[in-house]
Amino acid sequence: MEDVLTVRRWRRYGADRLYVTQESGARVGSVDLQSGEVVVDDPLHEAGLRRAAQAYLRADVAELAMTLPDPGAALDPVDESALQAWLGGDDWDSINLAAIRGERGSSVRTRLERMGDEGWQVVHDVPLGRQGSLVEHLLIGPAGIFTVAERRHPGQRIVVEGRTIAVDGRSMSYLRDARLEATRVQGALLAAACAAITVRGVVVVHGDLEVRTVQPQHDAFAIARQDVQTVFRAMPVRLDPARVMAIAHVARQRATWSR
Repeated sequence: MEDVLTVRRWRRYGADRLYVTQESGARVGSVDLQSGEVVVDDPLHEAGLRRAAQAYLRADVAELAMTLPDPGAALDPVDESALQAWLGGDDWDSINLAAIRGERGSSVRTRLERMGDEGWQVVHDVPLGRQGSLVEHLLIGPAGIFTVAERRHPGQRIVVEGRTIAVDGRSMSYLRDARLEATRVQGALLAAACAAITVRGVVVVHGDLEVRTVQPQHDAFAIARQDVQTVFRAMPVRLDPARVMAIAHVARQRATWSR
């Protein structure tokens, strides 16, 4: 009978770690996502721990269960490099991130940054509040202000209907979370004197996306990764260049998000 590893993320008091356990509840080890430290109870399980951590970071779920791989099997070189890039460490500078992204396809970060020449500004990893929450990407441009979150489900079917989103038939809270995040960002920007603004949440999915109903104009919505630039470029202009620059300046001030 195959062993199963379970990966859970623990974020409290400024710490951010992945804990990996066996099906029996026995501890396999942990990965500190801030310092990059990998702790494994049994050296034979280190490859399994690293593979489980990489699978978890890709899947972006609350909890992940996967079969324990052969102890002698090493991570795929691309997966190993991607995990090391996430964690950092002594050989950070030796990692060719461009090559990794080339094999995986352009990242959402890269796609957003490419719109800079078209009047868009993007702020990554915005520290929202004092509880350790991060807004992955805050996009500010001619069409308005958007929080952008990535959700990875390669090979799975993602359906948007009404105000809900389902992955292979399982309802997910992605759109609800995007609405809440956009509301919090809007409140912080208003408190920082950015008057008369609206922030809209966006979920960028990696998977087979089907949108059955169009979302209301100011509601959160989902788009496929390959459509990121096309969708934002097609939106009507709402902010002039001076306004975009002014809001982006406020968004880059740490004090804006620490209130």
